[in-house]
Amino acid sequence: MTEANHGDERALRRESAQIVNEIAQELRTLDNGTTWFSSLSLAGRREVLHEVAGYAMQAHTTAQDGREGVARSGVKPTANPSVMICMDPPRYGFSHLPADEHVKAFRVLVCVFAVADTRRRKTYCKGTCGHPWHNLPTPAQEP
Repeated sequence: MTEANHGDERALRRESAQIVNEIAQELRTLDNGTTWFSSLSLAGRREVLHEVAGYAMQAHTTAQDGREGVARSGVKPTANPSVMICMDPPRYGFSHLPADEHVKAFRVLVCVFAVADTRRRKTYCKGTCGHPWHNLPTPAQEP
């Protein structure tokens, strides 16, 4: 890979982290995030799915979080990404799903991450959090 590609990957990871956390904190709509995700190349979508699955793992997603997130996502509970995330323990091979499942996987992962991360913000990080992604400025706070 060339250095430019490494820079592109880092930029995509930063952008996806921002967008996913904005969706999780209700600063951006899921539909807006899905439109952004859909505009990415196949490789970009795979990279984002891999990253968001990592966020969900780091948030210690439970099967209950999976069920609640699937309900919020608008994706059928019987769709592959829905079944995968609701397993105990959840399965995370979303970037290996066929391309026609990527949007469903994104919606499910982001919603499940939102549930798990909100729970963690209210318990583990309550009042003492120094995670920058838990302290995003609201649109009114932006310069």
